[in-house]
Amino acid sequence: MSAHDFLVEIGTEELPPKALLTLSNAFTEGVSQRLTDAGLTFSAVVPFAAPRRLAIRVEGLNDAQPDKPFERRGPAVKAAFDAAGNPTKALQGFASSLGITPDDLDTMETPKGAWLVYRGLETGRDTVDLLPAIVQESLAALPIPKRMRWGAHREEFVRPVHWVLMLFGSNVVECEVLGRPAGHETRGHRFHHPASLLISTPADYELVLEQQGYVLADFARRRELIRQGVQNLAKERVGGEAVIDPDLLDEVTALNEWPVPLLGKFEERFLNVPPEALISSMKEHQKYFHVLDQQGRMLPCFITVANIESKNPQSVIEGNEKVIRPRLSDAAFFYETDLKTPLADRVDQLKPIVFQKTLGSIHDKSERVATLAGRIAEAMNGDPALAQRAARLAKTDLVTEMVLEFTDLQGIMGQYYARHDGEPEELALALNEQYLPRFAGDAIPTTDTGAALALADRLDSLVGLFGINQPPTGTRDPFALRRAALGVLRIIVERQLPLDLDTLCHWAEAQFNCLTGTGTVDKVVDYLLERFRAGYEEQGMAAEVFLAVNARRPTRPLDFHQRMEAVNSFRQLPEAQALAAANKRVANILSKQKTTTTLTVEPASFQDSQEKALFQALLHQEQEVQPLFEQGHYDAGLRSLAQLQQPIDDFFDTVMVMADDPALRDNRLALLQRVRALFLQVADIGLLPSGNAG
Repeated sequence: MSAHDFLVEIGTEELPPKALLTLSNAFTEGVSQRLTDAGLTFSAVVPFAAPRRLAIRVEGLNDAQPDKPFERRGPAVKAAFDAAGNPTKALQGFASSLGITPDDLDTMETPKGAWLVYRGLETGRDTVDLLPAIVQESLAALPIPKRMRWGAHREEFVRPVHWVLMLFGSNVVECEVLGRPAGHETRGHRFHHPASLLISTPADYELVLEQQGYVLADFARRRELIRQGVQNLAKERVGGEAVIDPDLLDEVTALNEWPVPLLGKFEERFLNVPPEALISSMKEHQKYFHVLDQQGRMLPCFITVANIESKNPQSVIEGNEKVIRPRLSDAAFFYETDLKTPLADRVDQLKPIVFQKTLGSIHDKSERVATLAGRIAEAMNGDPALAQRAARLAKTDLVTEMVLEFTDLQGIMGQYYARHDGEPEELALALNEQYLPRFAGDAIPTTDTGAALALADRLDSLVGLFGINQPPTGTRDPFALRRAALGVLRIIVERQLPLDLDTLCHWAEAQFNCLTGTGTVDKVVDYLLERFRAGYEEQGMAAEVFLAVNARRPTRPLDFHQRMEAVNSFRQLPEAQALAAANKRVANILSKQKTTTTLTVEPASFQDSQEKALFQALLHQEQEVQPLFEQGHYDAGLRSLAQLQQPIDDFFDTVMVMADDPALRDNRLALLQRVRALFLQVADIGLLPSGNAG
């Protein structure tokens, strides 16, 4: 069996730049998986993606599926021949269906008797016959939210398709894909080389495109060239450092087939505007990279990446400078206009803005959050009055000209305006920190006021929306409550705040007079605790660890986190499985008893040495671990409790718990109750994996 390279390229109108990499990855994965499912082997898959093309080269692809042995069972031997030994109609029909004679069949012995069976070899299909369907199915499965039609075509794709290239070895795969016949021609750069280019073999693909067509088809290589080019240009021309946002770099890479970095400049007067506003304008609208000096200050220049190698690059630079100037002028105008009205004078402008129909306006929310933030700040030993004022000003930048134009600057501009208004620095920082963390891995608030405000804002949304029976569902979370819940947990845990979710949610609930749901606080607390699970699983903690801790429902996130780390460490100990099994056994024994009262251990009633030894070990551990548990040192406490493994095992090996004597039985159950209660101060250890121990 021989192997060849396979190349497929779908040539289109310019593809959506923010989706290009996702489409390329999905196309590559789809083709790879379908080739594997078809039993075809290959050595490598190389993806290509550029503004007007999605392509894949599969290297070392076998030219046919391997032959597969198969077995078909026919009639039983006793039903296959008549009394004279001649084939019956059943046997003749079976043989005819396979195109064979009865002599080609074998006999197979089974517990139910002998059967006739045909063993053959199914010839694998040629790869070239399978490729069209594999490509078309992979294209149909691409994550395209909205497909389009073009011209009189009935086919649908993310953009109109103009050509299809499909080669297996040096031969064209004869087929039609998305309404276009496959061929061996591609097209070069729209301006540098708009004509067709002949691709003789898959190995020639990127070389022909680069050397003749002015197209760098390899996305990863093109991205790295852009990154290096932008960095080098900033360093060589202005002695600065280009700030390269990974998402912007991907988008710029998706916009250019033949990238040429160019440095432009703007007037220094624009540097009086907060840099975030300038960056937002340059990055979001023009896809420019900004440049910082050695002190981290913004320089009055930018780097754009042109999709053309111009004979007069200065004219391209001037064009970009001309385009950005009015945008920066708008930003400067918005900033200067906003400074004329203090944030405190904008509070009433929040009244007409609806947060949620039942829960009221943004102004209503701000008042609720102010009261809640004050209580949280006090619990944190912060400044309640400062937290309350911060909460009342927190959303006022939403009605500023700058944020109305650049919505991603909410909070950031509030911080600048608060400083200009002469507000305390901690309050100004809090107006930005209220949104932290914005995403997974983002920073958390550094100030007490910022933390109190961030917690209050999120808890108000959670309690309010759960309280009107609008929690997030599997598909809808319009108020981003999942992210809000994770933010609450992260802030409390990472700042090591001794706050209780049950208390916080009751404080939040007290600010509403419009809630219609029942058991709101319990629902919100359960939801918050459940958010822990995914985060811990990402850290590699077993689901059983979460279940063991959550069974105790500790409602202080910091305490929950400390228990999680302790139990996760405990389960690594050699005694852990046996103790988990013992806890599970104790729980089962106790659950079968009718009484729910706590029994009292009577040491004088012990009969066996093993129960006496367990009681003495238990007394020692109670004295050892109680102070540790009270201080939250769960890890040290559980490690100490590991010493109970041998006494517990010895107890179960020799002592009959369910003795006939009721007093003796109750005394032993009381001992087990105390053992169980000691472990339950941390978690339900019985929910951990127990193997065969115990």
